[in-house]
Amino acid sequence: MMTQPFILSPRYRLDDSSPWLEGVDPSRRYWLAVNSNQQLQVVIPGLWVSSVQELKEVILQFRSLQPQEKMVIKRMISGFTIQCISSNCYAIQGRVNGALAWHLFDKEAIESLLMTGHPDWIPSPQDVELGRKLLEAAFRQPAYAI
Repeated sequence: MMTQPFILSPRYRLDDSSPWLEGVDPSRRYWLAVNSNQQLQVVIPGLWVSSVQELKEVILQFRSLQPQEKMVIKRMISGFTIQCISSNCYAIQGRVNGALAWHLFDKEAIESLLMTGHPDWIPSPQDVELGRKLLEAAFRQPAYAI
């Protein structure tokens, strides 16, 4: 019996030949096809800011990250951490089918995702559908009494 969790490291770049970004829903969650496998999707909380100045601060903080440094992106309910692995490799931790995963991104990909946090950003109609899909899944979950 295996006692250690299996760690995955899918990687994503904007110039990948296979699409990995399914979309960014209205609440700024990033929908990823793990290693471009459309049958294996994950949702990562994204950046949500209230002002352009706050967005600039986050982008500047990201750009200043050095290897082994990390920054925490906080949201009302959840958040995520960007870990700088090297000068052009950043990791965001998540789970894929229950297994711990470090989703690896290049700098350009992370900056593009963070830019969707802009207060004036408007999702595409397809991205709105992703948000609806997540809500539908939440309503299918059984309710537990406290």
